[in-house]
Amino acid sequence: MGIKSFQGARKQQQTTAQATALKVRDYMSTNLITFRPEQTVQEVVESLIKYKISGGPVVNDRQELVGIISEGDCLKQLSESRYYNMPLEHDNVEKRMAKDVETIDGNMDVFDAANKFLNSKRRRFPIVENGKLVGQISQKDILKAALELKGENWNSTTKG
Repeated sequence: MGIKSFQGARKQQQTTAQATALKVRDYMSTNLITFRPEQTVQEVVESLIKYKISGGPVVNDRQELVGIISEGDCLKQLSESRYYNMPLEHDNVEKRMAKDVETIDGNMDVFDAANKFLNSKRRRFPIVENGKLVGQISQKDILKAALELKGENWNSTTKG
């Protein structure tokens, strides 16, 4: 049995990987837990715990993105409510959410999205199309995409 040269297979593999760009839309979550501006922070905290998430998009009645609320936003409210002796149910999402929300294009390459995560220190980015929230990409979604790509590379070098 002779020695196989894997150099040729790698070159073919790189062209295939380059031709098949991984897009954010292929890995974004579309079944989202969303919040409304009029909801109480207490309701948000209950949802964050129930669904084991760290935050989520805030949408209006037309499913337009108006903000994002996170665990950190809820913690700030909790801390202030204790200081001012105000119960959680007296504060709503609109007062606590981040309103200046950066989004990502669903057609963006996942590796460009990974760089955007690194540069922005954010944990999630919403995806908006035609003014409506259509999905969200998280750092974990990007990691899943990278694992899938690596798995495809390993499979293609072991075949044939």
